[in-house]
Amino acid sequence: MTGKLHWTASKRGPYVATRNSSTWLDRYFHISERGSSVGTEIRGGVVTFFAMAYIVLLNPLIIGTVPDREGTVLGIPQVAAATALAAGVMSILFGIIAKYPFGIATGLGLNTLVAVTLVGQEGLTWPEAMGLVVVDGIIICALAISGFRTAVFHAIPDSMKVAMSVGIGMFIAMIGLVDAGFVRRVPDAAMTTVPVQLGIGGSIASWPTFVFIVGLILCGFMVVRNVPGGLFIGIVATTIISLVVEAITGAGSSAEDPRGWSLAVPHIPDSLGGVPDLSIVGNIDPIGGFAHAGVVAASLLVFTLVLANFFDAMGTMSALGRHARVVDAEGNLPGMKTALVVEGLGAVVGGAASSSSNTVYIDSSAGIADGARTGLANVVTGLLFLAAMFFTPLYEVVPIEAAAPVLVVVGALMMMEVGNIDWGSFHVALPAFLTIVTMPFTYSIAHGIGVGFITFSLMAVFAGKAREVHWIMWLISALFVVFFAHGPIMAALS
Repeated sequence: MTGKLHWTASKRGPYVATRNSSTWLDRYFHISERGSSVGTEIRGGVVTFFAMAYIVLLNPLIIGTVPDREGTVLGIPQVAAATALAAGVMSILFGIIAKYPFGIATGLGLNTLVAVTLVGQEGLTWPEAMGLVVVDGIIICALAISGFRTAVFHAIPDSMKVAMSVGIGMFIAMIGLVDAGFVRRVPDAAMTTVPVQLGIGGSIASWPTFVFIVGLILCGFMVVRNVPGGLFIGIVATTIISLVVEAITGAGSSAEDPRGWSLAVPHIPDSLGGVPDLSIVGNIDPIGGFAHAGVVAASLLVFTLVLANFFDAMGTMSALGRHARVVDAEGNLPGMKTALVVEGLGAVVGGAASSSSNTVYIDSSAGIADGARTGLANVVTGLLFLAAMFFTPLYEVVPIEAAAPVLVVVGALMMMEVGNIDWGSFHVALPAFLTIVTMPFTYSIAHGIGVGFITFSLMAVFAGKAREVHWIMWLISALFVVFFAHGPIMAALS
């Protein structure tokens, strides 16, 4: 018998020993060891890209159109190019160094915080705002290098780790449902007690949502039948269906008609692309924000960025690690310190590129569900993002409604872990429940973690178990209290 001993997935446990021939690529990324193959990793990386590609369209709409106090606008083409560049570089770095299939791109929520709070409310210029993002990234990297981020992760009780994973599953399912138009805001929500509704007026009355439903059924079939590459096939098939539907119905964009496509309108592009405009890359001022807003106010803004970035990434990596079955018996990710250092670098790179802080993307769960287990998938995702700088019209063929079914299916898969929470103990159940429901209802992973941590600490006191709570949990709970009160604190300072 020839070949080296490897560890592969088995019903008897996370991994069992098998003998397979290997290449340097296999050995470096631990492909066979994690029960995968090169073909599966490539396919998973492609699926993750299509699940994440919307950020190249969405981020420019969030930060590319807002003027700063000097009237400067970053510009949609420039932000699109910078977003793809940063996502490509960071996804490849994370794949090569951390060796996990966790795609990295501009963090939703973090970009809104930069555009609305730093630029819109605090009056920073874009270079000043991005300079604070770079400072945020440096602090996060320092915390990771010191081992503090890893210590925090180890201090989190198992019930909360599971709750974070399940909550993120619900969160990404909600993203998929909203992106597809299956769930929508009520136009005059102030006039009713119901903030959201099914489709338009309680009816699935749009062709894009119909395409989403067909894609959801198709992806569900693929998972039930264990079809290899089923989710990738689902995205491709749903994209083809969307092209046919748009050609027949001419639904157009939702900017013109609420019944239209959310972001990209599926059509065969007239051209493949062109040279990207990277003029905003490197245009940062790390000191200007402190000079304009004041040291105390700017420090609080950086603190807000750090806390949101810190726990958003930690919760996401925990959930993705569980979903990929690469965590150990305690639910910890091997090589967590290295992964957290590289992830922290995403804020530095994102700020330097003027695309806002980059972080691990929960949408990577789409590729993981399709078999991705190693950093090779991330390299593929990153290369596609770099190519996207030049071939924007080509990847716009895939509408978000074609990728949304995968997010809903993955959310259902992650929800299956909910049984690992001790629902019979209310002091455990309430923090877990609040963590799970707060994430989708507030559209924030960090908010869900914060609410859960604070509640967990309080419930431990009420249950007479305060001494069992790690001191780091108490510290983080206190920091989250400050985080949630930063609005009144900022108002008092001004």
